[in-house]
Amino acid sequence: MFSRSAFRVSSRFTAARPGLTCRRFLSQGSAGTAVTAKKSLTKRVFTGIAKASLLSVLAGTAYVSYELYRESNPSAQKPQGAVFSDGSPRKTLVILGTGWGSISLLKNLDTTLYNVIVVSPRNYFLFTPLLPSTPVGTIELKSIVEPVRSITRRTPGEVVYYEAEALDVDPRTKTVKIKSVESGEHAYEMDLNYDYLVVGVGAQPTTFGIPGVFEHASFLKEIPDAQDIRTKIMNNIERAATLSPNDPERKRLLSFVVVGGGPTGVEFAAELRDYVDQDLSKWMPELSKEIKVVLCEALPNILNMFDKSLWKYAQDLLKEEKIDLRINTMVKSVDATQITTKCNDKLEELPYGVLVWATGNAPRDVSNSLMNKLEEQNSRRGLLINNKLQLLGAEDSIFAIGDCTFYPGLFPTAQVAHQEGEYLAHVFKKQHKIDQLSWQIQNVRDSSEIARLQTKKDKLNAQIKQFEYQHQGALAYIGSEKAIADLAIGESKYRLAGSWTFWFWKSSYLVMCLTFRNRVLVALDWLKVSVLGRDSSV
Repeated sequence: MFSRSAFRVSSRFTAARPGLTCRRFLSQGSAGTAVTAKKSLTKRVFTGIAKASLLSVLAGTAYVSYELYRESNPSAQKPQGAVFSDGSPRKTLVILGTGWGSISLLKNLDTTLYNVIVVSPRNYFLFTPLLPSTPVGTIELKSIVEPVRSITRRTPGEVVYYEAEALDVDPRTKTVKIKSVESGEHAYEMDLNYDYLVVGVGAQPTTFGIPGVFEHASFLKEIPDAQDIRTKIMNNIERAATLSPNDPERKRLLSFVVVGGGPTGVEFAAELRDYVDQDLSKWMPELSKEIKVVLCEALPNILNMFDKSLWKYAQDLLKEEKIDLRINTMVKSVDATQITTKCNDKLEELPYGVLVWATGNAPRDVSNSLMNKLEEQNSRRGLLINNKLQLLGAEDSIFAIGDCTFYPGLFPTAQVAHQEGEYLAHVFKKQHKIDQLSWQIQNVRDSSEIARLQTKKDKLNAQIKQFEYQHQGALAYIGSEKAIADLAIGESKYRLAGSWTFWFWKSSYLVMCLTFRNRVLVALDWLKVSVLGRDSSV
């Protein structure tokens, strides 16, 4: 029980400070309200974020579904024909090749204006920038190809495709001799007549006359090349696993040599090192430590199309990744088990298990045949063209684009060929109008009308400007999830390197993929590798 004195003290204290108890309760009530308000605000924020995320997922799913449906369900095409509705003749445009230049032209061309024929032994388009990722399984080969017939089916006008190789071009008679890829009873050879011809046959690897390269090296330009390299790598690893660690043959089998310090060679060497360090080391830890990746470049540095600061960064990183980088190193000869190199006048024999040759281009046979027919073609580096991409010696009817050509300032890259294809699509749209006016002039008797049409034709001819290449930059993957980028945006130049640039590299290549289907497949491949790793089987 409380004493009376204690009660009196408490009463006096309360009387001396009237309202104290009320203020205390009011303060506690305000604090509780603030906590409740804070919780309510947090709940609203999280609810808003959840709703926005859900809407984004739904919108993204709807967009992806629409794009895939649109690509898989093309609209009806207008058929080919000899004449247009006004009686004017429809001219024939023959496109040789299915590389960057030819496919860029085909995608941007109004195919209702011509009878378009595509000839190529390769019935697909290959997204070559990601080809170095395929031998080690970072990207699946099917993810970076698009069937030619899918591409031609999406054009507004019907396009005829022949899975055949162009053997010869006759500029005088305007004919192309082709031979089917298929052999046996269904094989065929035929001549195609053309009014306009676009040569986009690309180039073949060059050996620079070095003995043994063609017989023993693996090139990296096409899908069979990537498949061959993957088979050799996996077989060598399995064969080496059966040998003792001290066996010289084991050391040779596990030595992978890449010749060529351009983007293809550097990216493949980086991808191979990533595969060894990130995946093979888990399943064969001891053997993976013995694998040696060597990169040889005849020039004083690799990636010479990039700024000095970037290629120096790349060289330093490759060395950190344990890639044996050998610059100023020329290959003198190749045999079945080793290459002979020369550096600073010193010869060295370098054993290898797999040799990948990723340097240099040479004209294909059909390009050489065409060059031999025209006096103006006095270079062996490729088909000589003018600033409107017209073939010298046959400017009225033949155009050439891509790696098969040579013109000062234009390099054999996908970016150049892509822009050339877009340019030619614009040219052929103008040329169709010019041809229509020429036909009208021939069929009009009124001299004043002829003069008017001729003036209009001259204006259209003047509107066909020369081709101007707009360099947008260069990208290269250099391993360990790092990349370099040398960008040109207008007059500004940006040089990027590191892990964030790697994500920019990925994003850029996804955007550059030919179809939405390719984008989805490549993105899924990257996701699969990040979660499940690369496949180690052949």
